[in-house]
Amino acid sequence: MQRAFEITMTIRKELSVFLQNYSLEQLNKVPDGFSNNLIWNIGHIVVVQQMLVYALSGLPMMVSPEMIAKFRKGTRPEGNVSQEEIDEIQSLLFTTIELTKTDLENGIFKEYREFTNMYGYTLKSAEDAIAFNYSHEMMHLGMMLMIRKFI
Repeated sequence: MQRAFEITMTIRKELSVFLQNYSLEQLNKVPDGFSNNLIWNIGHIVVVQQMLVYALSGLPMMVSPEMIAKFRKGTRPEGNVSQEEIDEIQSLLFTTIELTKTDLENGIFKEYREFTNMYGYTLKSAEDAIAFNYSHEMMHLGMMLMIRKFI
């Protein structure tokens, strides 16, 4: 699992660069032909990691119900995200992964409600979710690399 955490942290550092180098307006812009924006992708990444690892394990998540409602699968940007929300997402990029690593080491993931993802792969444990998660994050990072060309 150590390698999965290293890969995830590398991706999260790249995501953090977007938050540091793009303006509030750029982060919120949905370019023509796209259904979301840079900040939606980053918020979505944070929310999905929490849902896959914690919610399916029956454990409390670090993200608020409001954040889940805004960034979960099937949502789209509805209005602009504030600087305060961006700052919260920036913090959660790293604290969520650090806590997940600690919680895994402490053995808190005892139960898991199996989940078959959109690729047809069934996640059967928190470890499966952690291992799958970075491929999900890479997909969204790729989308963000395309979006940035149009903002």
